[in-house]
Amino acid sequence: MTTTLRTISPKARKAYSFARPRKSIVLTIIMLLFLVYALVPLIWLVINAGKTQADLFSTFGLSFGSKFALWDNIVETFTYKDGIFLRWLGNTLLYVAAGAGGATLLATLAGYGLAKYKFPGKKAYFAVVLGAVAVPGTALAVPTFLLFSQMGLTNTPWSIIIPSLITPFGLYLIWVYTIDSVPTELLEAARLDGASELRTFFTISLKLLTPGVVTVALFSIVATWNNYFLPLIMLSDPTWYPLTVGLNQWSAQASGVGAQPIYNLVITGSLITIIPIVLVFLFLQRFWQSGLSAGSVKQ
Repeated sequence: MTTTLRTISPKARKAYSFARPRKSIVLTIIMLLFLVYALVPLIWLVINAGKTQADLFSTFGLSFGSKFALWDNIVETFTYKDGIFLRWLGNTLLYVAAGAGGATLLATLAGYGLAKYKFPGKKAYFAVVLGAVAVPGTALAVPTFLLFSQMGLTNTPWSIIIPSLITPFGLYLIWVYTIDSVPTELLEAARLDGASELRTFFTISLKLLTPGVVTVALFSIVATWNNYFLPLIMLSDPTWYPLTVGLNQWSAQASGVGAQPIYNLVITGSLITIIPIVLVFLFLQRFWQSGLSAGSVKQ
């Protein structure tokens, strides 16, 4: 039997009205503006990646050119200067796999250890981690360059991979997530059953930490993939450039003596560059959302 609002008492009706989500025209308009702000650059990129060099300057930015040249631009992007773009893509994947992957592993191990083990100086280390979160990476780029130049590691992949291994925010995130997601009683029960610490971590704790680990991995992947300033000052050999620095060098060809503008390749390369990161987000989105909301509801 269906119960309508007319048969409900005024007190219950008032409580029901408060429980229902309210629609706000102002908030809807604001969200639409944010949506337009986010999508218009992407739409512009997709449309202009299909234009020739001449059409880029003779047509409106959000209109199609006289010829759909997306495939031609893609082929030329991968073959320009003996396929240097493909080398940059491989470098970026290397930096992401080694740097972001290593950063996620180290942050998971360190955050878990700090959350579940007691040792002298734990509070001091916590303060250091919080302080490191507040320091922007660009502020450390120049000191890192001077240090690596003295060690002879500049202009090598290690100058990008090693700094990428440190993620104070990821360590802090795993630390907080472990406290809420891994019950200490569960670990004690595993120890009573004779399980070693490594076995307990890999068979029990790591499964519970999966959403948090994926969240840290996503942040690390995006940060390494979009890293520009550090490779710019560390690398001088174009064969070790990531995509960010390489595409900027292509864009710089449009100015100076003997300028050779290839804006169509820069735009097409930019479109190709964002495809892997979009696929990663779509594939891991459910874990990412779960990781962000963990601990927000108290049982």
